[in-house]
Amino acid sequence: MSLSYRQPGVVLTDRRFTVPLDHDRPEGETIELYAREVVAGDKAHQELPWLLYLQGGPGFGADRSVGRPGWLGRALKEYRVLLLDQRGTGHSTPANRQTLPLRGGPAEQADYLTRFRADSIVRDCEAVRAEVTGGAPWTVLGQSFGGFCVTTYLSLAPEGLATALVTGGLPSLDAHADDVYRAAFPRIERKVAAHYARYPQDAERARRIADHLLTHDVVLPNGYRFTVEAFQSLGIVLGTGDGTHRLHHLLEDAFVRTPQGFTLSDAFQEQVQGMLSYARHPLYALIHESIYGQDARPTAWSAERVRAEFPQFDAAKALAGDEPLLFTGESIHPWMFACDPALRPLRETADLLAARTDWTPLYDPARLAANDVPVAAAVYHDDMYVDTAHSLRTARTIRGLRTWVTDEFEHDGVRTGGPRVLDRLLALARDEA
Repeated sequence: MSLSYRQPGVVLTDRRFTVPLDHDRPEGETIELYAREVVAGDKAHQELPWLLYLQGGPGFGADRSVGRPGWLGRALKEYRVLLLDQRGTGHSTPANRQTLPLRGGPAEQADYLTRFRADSIVRDCEAVRAEVTGGAPWTVLGQSFGGFCVTTYLSLAPEGLATALVTGGLPSLDAHADDVYRAAFPRIERKVAAHYARYPQDAERARRIADHLLTHDVVLPNGYRFTVEAFQSLGIVLGTGDGTHRLHHLLEDAFVRTPQGFTLSDAFQEQVQGMLSYARHPLYALIHESIYGQDARPTAWSAERVRAEFPQFDAAKALAGDEPLLFTGESIHPWMFACDPALRPLRETADLLAARTDWTPLYDPARLAANDVPVAAAVYHDDMYVDTAHSLRTARTIRGLRTWVTDEFEHDGVRTGGPRVLDRLLALARDEA
């Protein structure tokens, strides 16, 4: 039974769907998906085309917004929108340290999680579409990892799509995880340099915090073991529109004077634990590298291995000399499963996923080359999370895809410039630009 209710300017309806865990075995085990339908209040009883929004991640539930902010407000002018919690996230049979033991031990958990990649998500979408639209194709908007899913959608089930829109999420069709991270670390270094150019005082502040963490055993109030590598990982925010300012404000409040001397302040630690914890999105940590697995090569903790090729990211070496401390970005490392209470019980499961050699392809280059679905993609210049060169190479292989390459926004442009971004992509897809 669907429940409808109101927020300012919109009518919301909670929708639930039952889909196979393994779409190749439709008669087998099932899982539940949750999605929130959103329609403008003054259009609630109108027949409207559907737009499906696929969230970035992997491992994040759909936006929990109020009313009609940003891109959503623009979409509601002509669409009925479905915000899907992808499998394992939000209310869609969540996968975390509390629920995964229901599957059994680490081996069973790892096998289960192999079915939480883009190919399964797309097949979920097709099952949902049959119920929601009666079989009519819909428009899909994919942000970041959601764009990876859109590319898989165009490969597996283009007949389900009226239009495909991608923001900051055109993946490489064939790059191994090692290739992804070898391209990523130089981009991250550029973002850190830009941050220190804007806020030069932060270079010394970061060194002081790193030195404290190298010489003290710090455990945050939630039990997170706060190491220097964990501190460096806060640089993940530098790929967002306001990330450099958020990091600056965080660093300026790091220390407080006590009777025992200077130590990390409670306020700083409270903010940091909220930024570092994977309690709300553990699936991101568990399957992040698997989104690049497409052949018999294991991902094998790729980001950790590749980071060793860039010694400038070694905090101890930086502090021993005059080099600035470098933050890191969107990467998952084994130490996270030792530091984070939300991940500790899942370390062996993560190791097994990293060792798998049976990943199947997520994209079909031949089908993409013959694509006839209108497609438009926003590609952000020097995007910290998704390599621009990889995205543009993929754009050239998808027939009819039109790109908008811009440095006006960072990776989260659909949030910071939502209406303009969506307007531009719809115009491109409709050949009106």
